Amino acid sequence: MSRISHIALDDANLPPPTPEIEQERKVAMFDLIEDNTFALPKRDDRVVPEGPYHVGLSIREKRLVFDIKTEGAEPAAEFHLSLSPFRQVVKDYWAICESYFDAVKNMPPSQIETIDMARRGIHNEGARVLEERLDGKAEIDNDTARRLFTLICVLHFGG
Repeated sequence: MSRISHIALDDANLPPPTPEIEQERKVAMFDLIEDNTFALPKRDDRVVPEGPYHVGLSIREKRLVFDIKTEGAEPAAEFHLSLSPFRQVVKDYWAICESYFDAVKNMPPSQIETIDMARRGIHNEGARVLEERLDGKAEIDNDTARRLFTLICVLHFGG
C-alpha cells in the first residue's frame, strides 16, 4: 500500500491556468492516482504510518510543501523543499511546452516530434531533481517523480 491514493494542489492564490496548463494538470493527477509508488522510509526510531497516502502540494513562503496524511486523515509527514533547485528546469519546461503547444497548431509532425523529445528530456531532468530532493524523505519511482514534477510546474506557474 505504498502509494498515493489522493492528491490535492493548493492553487487558491494562483492566477487561473491556461487551458493547456489545466489539461497538463488533469492528466498528471489522473495518471498519478492510477499508477504510482510512494513510501515513507523509516526515520530514526519513529513509527512510519502505512499508506496509501493523501498528498497535498502547495507553495508556502517560497518553499514547496508536501503535506502527507494517511487515508484516515492522520498526519504522516510534511516536507518543505527549497524551490531554488527547480527554478531553471521549471522555466525551461514551460518554455518548451509553449513551443510544443504552438507547434501542435502549426507545424508538421516531424517538427512536433523533435520539440516533444526535447520536452521529455527537460521533464526527465525535473523528475531527477525531485527524486534527489526527496531522497531520505520519500521513496518514489521515476514515473511518480515525472507526474509530481508536472504538478510542481503547475503550482510554480503562478508563483
